[in-house]
Amino acid sequence: MSEVVISAEGLAKRYKIGNRRSRRAATDTSQHEFWALQDLSFEVRDGEVLGIVGRNGAGKTTLLKILARITEPTKGSVRLTGRVGALLEVGTGFHPELTGRENVFLNGGILGMSRSEIRGKFDEIVAFSEIERFIDTPVKRYSSGMYVRLAFAVAAHFEPEILVIDEVLAVGDIAFQKKCLGKMHEVATQGRTVLFVSHNTGAVVELCTRAILLEGGRKVAEGPVDQVIDTYSQLLGSNAGASAVFEADPNLAASLLEVSVRSTADAERTGIDIADGLEIAVCYRISDRLPGLAVALTLARNSVPLLHAWSSESIPDDEVAEPGTYVANYALPGMFLKGGFYTVGVIIGTPETLYQDFREVVAFEIDELRTNSHSRSYRRDRPGHIISPGSWRTEQVGSGLDAKVPSK
Repeated sequence: MSEVVISAEGLAKRYKIGNRRSRRAATDTSQHEFWALQDLSFEVRDGEVLGIVGRNGAGKTTLLKILARITEPTKGSVRLTGRVGALLEVGTGFHPELTGRENVFLNGGILGMSRSEIRGKFDEIVAFSEIERFIDTPVKRYSSGMYVRLAFAVAAHFEPEILVIDEVLAVGDIAFQKKCLGKMHEVATQGRTVLFVSHNTGAVVELCTRAILLEGGRKVAEGPVDQVIDTYSQLLGSNAGASAVFEADPNLAASLLEVSVRSTADAERTGIDIADGLEIAVCYRISDRLPGLAVALTLARNSVPLLHAWSSESIPDDEVAEPGTYVANYALPGMFLKGGFYTVGVIIGTPETLYQDFREVVAFEIDELRTNSHSRSYRRDRPGHIISPGSWRTEQVGSGLDAKVPSK
């Protein structure tokens, strides 16, 4: 059995949050405690790829900051064996006034690389990042996607024994995301340890062999990745409402505002009957003229992707979306989705640029109990995930048991 390289015992992290008591007295504040982590214990062995999943505010990033020694736990202890390379936030360890080249040496030094080691890997790092043209440009002029490319390239080529990756792959184009996942696969096959935090459960399933689910700062599930992701999907379905609201990102030319799911038969019902149609509404805002802008929906059941639909089928690449607020609606008929919990992911972008990629923003349940006997025959424990939209044609071809099968 391989060596334990990460051992966490009773980890807890407390923050003190100030609240203003009075508008008249600006200095009159009170504080209350917020526990981002509580009594968290786990082990990770050498060469293991561990996924950490959970909703926003579950404590995932706090945990990684403790493991990367950026912050200290309030209670408990953690023991790590080997060098740790962490990529937690876009641009962490970068100086905005320095060029990309200078920041490679700066960030590499922060991660523990010697200058000779950085020089030996410099060309490989820059080639991976695909920003050769801008390597001598101050990074304050970089887009968030360029930041991610360079930061990931440095962290991945640092060759630590333990690589810690937070949710950074939501920025940048899809091709580079796949390239990053491929690099993490490569790191894992070399026997190094990877901790991967992501809302992209498909990537977690693809990359990881084991996972931990956090909720409210506590560990609520741990085990094989498929089982943990199923538990996560059920948690989303049992706790989520029919909509999710976002704050517009001022750094992005296109940004989500709200995603909602409703029954077309009963808009007030959170659960959707199997015979109901459903409509998914995506509200977004754009701040610049964007050719070919479109949104896409990903629908998954028990972490298994079922459907991917781009709105670009009716939007030519050369059609320019003007600045403003938009709502895109996508409808599905009744008797199409089987009973169970579903999650909706949303992507917004152009053929050249991916602006946002949220894999599980809304969860809902298809209820098969209220409807008629025919639809109840499509029980959720039957094989498959959807009810075929195809058509049947049945005709009698003979009156006896010896009737021949007609030729085509």
